[in-house]
Amino acid sequence: MKTLSEVLRDWEAVIGLEVHTELTTLETKMFCGCRLSHEDDPNADVCPVCLGLPGALPVPNKEAIRSIVKAGLATDCEIQKRSMFYRKHYFYPDMAKNFQTTQGPVAFCMHGHLDLEIRGQGAAELPADAPEDRRASTPSSAMNAHGGTGALALDEDAAGEGLLTRTDDGYTVPIRILRIHMEEDAAKMTHLGGSEGRIGGAAESLIDYNRCGTPLIELVTEPDLRTPEEARLFMEKLRRVFLAIGISDCSLESGSMRCDGNVSLRRKGETTLGTKTELKNLNSFKSLHDGLEYEICRQAQVLEEGGVVLQETRHFEPARKRTVVMRVKETADDYRLFPDPDLAPFDLSDDFIESCRAELGELPDAKRDRFEATFNLKRADAEALAADPALASFFETAAGAAARGAVSVANVLLNVVLGQWRAAGEDAKSSSLTPAQVAGLADLVAEGAIVSAQAREVAAAMAETGESAEAIVDARGLRQETDDDALMAVVEQVLAACPDQAAQYRSGNTKVIGYLVGQCMRACNGTGNPKRFNELLRESLT
Repeated sequence: MKTLSEVLRDWEAVIGLEVHTELTTLETKMFCGCRLSHEDDPNADVCPVCLGLPGALPVPNKEAIRSIVKAGLATDCEIQKRSMFYRKHYFYPDMAKNFQTTQGPVAFCMHGHLDLEIRGQGAAELPADAPEDRRASTPSSAMNAHGGTGALALDEDAAGEGLLTRTDDGYTVPIRILRIHMEEDAAKMTHLGGSEGRIGGAAESLIDYNRCGTPLIELVTEPDLRTPEEARLFMEKLRRVFLAIGISDCSLESGSMRCDGNVSLRRKGETTLGTKTELKNLNSFKSLHDGLEYEICRQAQVLEEGGVVLQETRHFEPARKRTVVMRVKETADDYRLFPDPDLAPFDLSDDFIESCRAELGELPDAKRDRFEATFNLKRADAEALAADPALASFFETAAGAAARGAVSVANVLLNVVLGQWRAAGEDAKSSSLTPAQVAGLADLVAEGAIVSAQAREVAAAMAETGESAEAIVDARGLRQETDDDALMAVVEQVLAACPDQAAQYRSGNTKVIGYLVGQCMRACNGTGNPKRFNELLRESLT
């Protein structure tokens, strides 16, 4: 097959996402009082409503409605004051009542958007001649919806203008959101005896109904994405938003956040959408990117060989980096959707919506911009710190305690402490380091008392002993000599002992400076500042 870059020279990929997020911060399920848990024994948290027993009546979870409204407000959606639940029928053992309770054409949240910034290598996936307007999409007869529930929306007055804007290192583009609707999750099935954990070829299947009825929101984008990297970045940004507003733990590993990708191809310059395929099992950001990349290249090969792309659901196999057919895709008619007679329509009041808005707090983009402006951080560093609410709070506390400013704290957190946490299986919430310790470590690095390599040693010692960075540095004799007179004496000694290397430097071999710095560090038993040695050597050799 051709590579992605080769395919995108002649074809335009049209991608839409369906992102499913369990509301894991709630205590009970969507339509009953059963406990939400991924850890209890199988089928311990079930009741007649979960199991669809005759006569069982659902009662909506008000806090789940609050969560989806917050999700809509955070993604600039229009909150629909009146909506209702429908029954989506299908025959499969993961839903004992043989229908899923979901929303119909009007969801709680409609027509929002998220702005994406694509920089560096990621931006290179999009060809330079790609159209700037992504709203010009016309459904083909083979596809009346490019992913999700309901018809494709082409309202040009929807949030975000849909126009790509080029920047110095990439581009920005708003990705429209068609809807965010509420539904219940299905049971968890485990297939035993098969080679890949799928029902085909399995000797037996186990069903755990604990997950059945879990409040789940599904976000459906418009087909505005054009590259696998854009899809990956959209998913990452959405995860940051949902973490910030506290509605889910958004764990791709445990399945509380899942994504399906819809992709089709069309020749460059065309506006009619091609026939799409839907990709399942995209359970990581890498799988999302790699699955879409493979499918784009596969469809291009089929079309260029004169074949026809079928509308079907495909399974992505990460180990083989390929997609395989699961089933021919159902249409909305196959689900026999109709209003649920057991659930009355919803009428959300202005007061309820505004109370949800008041609970949002500062969203990641706003926090990033504030960090950039207030602390003079690089945009990439500000974005990384703002991505995790706990990390952002840790940073602000440490920055407030640091004498040498927030930039050094950000550098130490991102380049030293995060590595320490990963090695120890910790994060900002469970850190064995305190913000005050990190602030002290950042101050020592900023003043040149220690270098980055020593900072890692000190961070590990702080986590183990609970002592301050300064106490550890002094106890271990790690403090760097920063007095120029003392350092210059070492420089003169080394240059006198290394005349050949000094001559090489003066002849244009500037790489030899690394050897001379090393000799200086050896001469002072590692107590000198290597950065300052480098500067003094260059001054002396000119």
